[in-house]
Amino acid sequence: MLDLAGQCRKIQPEIDEAIRQVIESSAFINGPAVARFAEELSAYTGAAFVIPCGNCTDALQISLMALGLKPGDEVIVPAFTYIAAVEATLLLGLKPVFVDVDPGTYNMDVTQVESLITSKTKAIIPVHLFGQSADMESLLKIAAKHNLQIIEDNAQSIGAIYSFSDGVQKQCGTMGTVGCLSFFPSKNLGCFGDGGAMLTNDPDLALRLKMTASHGQSAKYRHEIVGCNSRLDTIQAAILRVKLQYLDEYNSDRKQAARYYSEHLKDLEEHLQIPVGTPYSTQVYNQYTIQIKKGRRDAFRTYLQEKGIPTMIYYPLSVPEQPVFSLGTTCPVSASLASSVVSLPMHTELDEEQLNYITTQIKSFFT
Repeated sequence: MLDLAGQCRKIQPEIDEAIRQVIESSAFINGPAVARFAEELSAYTGAAFVIPCGNCTDALQISLMALGLKPGDEVIVPAFTYIAAVEATLLLGLKPVFVDVDPGTYNMDVTQVESLITSKTKAIIPVHLFGQSADMESLLKIAAKHNLQIIEDNAQSIGAIYSFSDGVQKQCGTMGTVGCLSFFPSKNLGCFGDGGAMLTNDPDLALRLKMTASHGQSAKYRHEIVGCNSRLDTIQAAILRVKLQYLDEYNSDRKQAARYYSEHLKDLEEHLQIPVGTPYSTQVYNQYTIQIKKGRRDAFRTYLQEKGIPTMIYYPLSVPEQPVFSLGTTCPVSASLASSVVSLPMHTELDEEQLNYITTQIKSFFT
């Protein structure tokens, strides 16, 4: 599914030098590379403020804390996603309210959102799934109408560009109140461990996010609010500074692989559905996720495994169906996707020979 080693080999001398400098300085926590990475990521994304933290789940929780949500407040979240956004709400005593997703884009179905808003609703967490933005223009209008916060879960879509109807373009993660990023190794911009960041254009909120992530401190040993301990360590920041320089190239490589897949699988629409694009968002393909029709997903995966081709299922259960919740919420599209989606190998090192082999074997299974 991934070739992280192959990607790293191409920039190994730069990575080694970045790590060497951190080790030589011994500034392992909050060293200069952390601040420099935040500055460079701000320049790349266009966000006024970048607050690094330990991981994207922390970023989501810190954002909810910094925005002042209280136990019992409701947060609208998509039913088809990784559990992190929902987990963060529950850890703070908030109530997740599930909205179903669009069957083509896998993102939050914005046509259902407004009907779920109550007097207790305080925030919406759209997840830009698999590398493509949710319909942010519609969500921002809903949020403005009902005085709601938007926390973008942008763990999978860094570098994707959203185009508003007036021609304005913004990066995923920079449109809502806060944007949350993941630098998990498999992400388009990944470090050598865990890492995350929060993006915002609000200076007061940026300060509160920074304080919340650092034990609620306004200055050393002066604790103004209840916070937590979540930080990006200096070695990871140094690695990310190197890899950020290559992010556009990495995203371009993923798009090229996706184009190959789509071109060579488009005639199999009787058997599978390829990813659906939108006019408002570019797609950076953290995953290339297809849907297998007629209940043949398990047989499809077994066949490819026998041919030496790995696959993954993101996600085998919708969030409301997870045993930890037992909420009884019915989101039929999400439940259907959980039984049909499968992701093909997607990374920066895929070459035409590999892509040809994968698509040839897929065609062979269905013909």
